[in-house]
Amino acid sequence: MADGALVTTFDPYAVRAQFPILSRQVNGKPLIYLDNAASAQKPRAVIDALVATMEGGYANVHRGLHTLSNEATEAFEKAREIVARFLNAETSDQIVWTKGGTEAINLVANGLGLSIQPGDEIIVTEMEHHSNIVPWHFLRERYGAVLKWAPIKDDGALDMAAYVDLLGPRTRMVAVTHMSNVLGTINPVAEITRLAHAAGAQVLIDGCQGAVHATPDVQAIGCDFYVITGHKLFAPTGIGALYGKAEALETLPSYQGGGEMIETVAQDQIRYAKPPHRFEAGTPPILEAIGLGVALDWLAQYDRAAVQAHEHALYQHALDRLQGQNWLRILGQAEGKGALLTFAVEGAHAHDVAQIMDRYGVAVRAGTHCAEPLAKRLGVTSSTRASFALYNTLEDTDAFVDALIKARNFFV
Repeated sequence: MADGALVTTFDPYAVRAQFPILSRQVNGKPLIYLDNAASAQKPRAVIDALVATMEGGYANVHRGLHTLSNEATEAFEKAREIVARFLNAETSDQIVWTKGGTEAINLVANGLGLSIQPGDEIIVTEMEHHSNIVPWHFLRERYGAVLKWAPIKDDGALDMAAYVDLLGPRTRMVAVTHMSNVLGTINPVAEITRLAHAAGAQVLIDGCQGAVHATPDVQAIGCDFYVITGHKLFAPTGIGALYGKAEALETLPSYQGGGEMIETVAQDQIRYAKPPHRFEAGTPPILEAIGLGVALDWLAQYDRAAVQAHEHALYQHALDRLQGQNWLRILGQAEGKGALLTFAVEGAHAHDVAQIMDRYGVAVRAGTHCAEPLAKRLGVTSSTRASFALYNTLEDTDAFVDALIKARNFFV
C-alpha cells in the first residue's frame, strides 16, 4: 500500500474525493454511479500511475537490456506479485496475465478441451455469468462434454444438496461464481471445492465479483483456478489474471502461440516456457497490469471488513426504504449476500426504468446482465441492478431510491 498503514476508520467521503469522475454532473444532476458490478471507476492513484508510466517509464518488457525496458519489466512483475498477495497465492508464478476474466476462463476451458472425452461432465450453476457458461458450451459442442446445472433456491442461494448429487466419476470440472453478478449470492466456494476434489474434479472459481465484495484467499478455498478482472477492481479495462495451482498450470496446455511463451523454436520442434509465461503470448498489457497493481495496492490500505460492512449498510438502507412497495420484486435475498440490489418493476421494462433514472443522474444497469439461464429460472425477461462500491454514500442510496420511485410513478 502507498503509505504502509491500514486505514481502520472507513470514511467513504474521503474515498469518494479520490475519484475525479464522481464530481461531474449528468443531465444537470450530480452523478450517482451505481453500475459498479459492470465496471468500477478509477481513483486518482491509478490515473496518475498510468500517466507517469506513459510519460516517463514506458517500454516493452522482458529481454530488453536498456533502462526503460528494465524499469517497465520491474513494474510489470511487481504488479504480478501484488496480485499474488491479494489472492494469497503461494508464489507470483501462479498468476497469469489475461485481458480479463473472460479470457482467463477461456484459457482454462481451451486447455481442458484437449483432453475431454465424450460424456465427460462439467458442472456449472444456474447463477453463472455467460463468461462462465459459453466456454464450457464450446466443449459440449466440439468434444461431446455434458453440462450439468446446479440449481438455486428461491432466495438465490445455491442448492448444495443438488450440487452434491451432480458430482460423479465423469465430473471433470466444477465452474462456479464466487459471487453472483445478479443475485449478490456469495457461494461457499471452499466447501464446493472440497466436495469436487473428493469426486476427482478440478474447480474454477469466477472471482470477478467475489474479489471485489468478498475476501479471495485461494489457499483457504483450495481451488485449482481463480479468475479476476481488473476493471471491477478500480483498475483499467483490458487486464485480468488467472490464478492456478502450480500442478494445474504445469499440466495445462498453451493457449496461444507467439513470442514470450516459448523457450526455443526450431523448424522441427518447439520447447515452451514454464508457467506463467507459457500462457502469455505476445506483448502483454503492460500499462494495464501496472494499473491493476496500483489499484490493488490502493485498495489494500482499507480494511476489507470495514468496506464490506459499509457497502452492505448502503444495500440494507435501500432495502429498508423500499419495504412495502408491492410493485417491486427483489431478485436474490440469500443470507450473507453482497451489496447488489437487482429488481423488477411491475408494469415497466428494465431498460425504461434505467433510462428514466438516468434523467436524475442515477446510473444503474438494465437487461439480463449476461445471465440468461438465471433470468429464465427467475421468470423475468429483464431486471435493473444497483451495485454499491466503497465510494458510494447514504446520499447516493437515497438519490437512487427517490429516482426509482419517480421512475415507477412515470408508468402509473
